[in-house]
Amino acid sequence: MSMKILVRGFGQGERIPDQFTCKGIDTQPTVEISDIPEGTKSIVLIMDDPDAPMGTFTHWIAYNIPPDVGRIDHASKHSDISFGINDFGNEGYNGPCPPKGKPHRYYFRAYATSLEKLPKGMHRKPMDDKLKASVIGHCEYMGTYSSS
Repeated sequence: MSMKILVRGFGQGERIPDQFTCKGIDTQPTVEISDIPEGTKSIVLIMDDPDAPMGTFTHWIAYNIPPDVGRIDHASKHSDISFGINDFGNEGYNGPCPPKGKPHRYYFRAYATSLEKLPKGMHRKPMDDKLKASVIGHCEYMGTYSSS
């Protein structure tokens, strides 16, 4: 059985609604993760834009997610969940806000890991380094967005 991710509010490959972007209220969408592999100690969730002008741009890093927490939304108050520093320089979620032009792709990737509790405020590079030797399973979901 493969790990699965579902992002509520839009279909796989579809346009991300404005409410989840800088054009709207910039709230994080609800993410559901299922079929988590046995032996998973924690889940890491990363949202990024590989089409950004200066290279991949990270919008969201959530981690220390217990494997039994199958849903993360704007109201999630689970004390173990930590949020990393995104490329806006903020802790938590900042949604799509691309320059005018062609639509950008936004990937939500969930990683089942063998990682124990990680420190708060992690940046993408140290997180990627941690993931290299600890991923047990992963899945992804993609949406698009363009500014008009």
